[in-house]
Amino acid sequence: MKWLNTFVKFRLWIGIVLLALAIFTNVQAGFWPSFVLYLFALICIVGHFLIGPMRLIQGYMEEGDMEGAKKVLDSVWFPALLIKPIRSVYYTVKGNLDMANQNYESAEVNLKKSQSLMGGGGILGDQMKQAEGANKLQLGMLAMQKSDFKQAESYIRAAIRAGLPDKENEAAAYLQLSSIMINKREFRAGKDYFRKAKALKPTTPQIADQIKQMEKYISRMPG
Repeated sequence: MKWLNTFVKFRLWIGIVLLALAIFTNVQAGFWPSFVLYLFALICIVGHFLIGPMRLIQGYMEEGDMEGAKKVLDSVWFPALLIKPIRSVYYTVKGNLDMANQNYESAEVNLKKSQSLMGGGGILGDQMKQAEGANKLQLGMLAMQKSDFKQAESYIRAAIRAGLPDKENEAAAYLQLSSIMINKREFRAGKDYFRKAKALKPTTPQIADQIKQMEKYISRMPG
């Protein structure tokens, strides 16, 4: 829906123009003839600050255009005004961009902010639950980067309990748990998690390559 993306991109400026027209109409013809213009101006301006331009980010992320995604984030002037689910997405994307730039400290801060905003019921609650799982998985990977295996295990187990959005994320979670168990010399558990990851048949090159590399030596482990 290209027109909708265009509207979202220029929603604030459309609202300002409508507001100016409403004021002009109000002065010239009175309040009621300008009422509809005031209403649409209010919807556009309030929508810009409460919902923001987050819809525009999806396309950039799918194309791997991190610079484009960053520009959209930078256009959010007051993130504290975003409604709770949208604000959570905002901080998740910020965390993802930080991870892509290997700015792990900032990534952890933003992902934890996103985590604190998650929750809800119904269909939206189910979507937020999956997002919570993916978020916890990323925090677990950040803990792995810092060699904090205890914290990493806690986050990853919580991610699996919360639910992950697809088999690629599930495979990544089980692979990380397998590595943690092997590091703890719990080889039987490490093999079990490895088999679970492999059974998911992930197609992401990085995850598939990790499975190939682990398969070379995991069968030689005791347990």
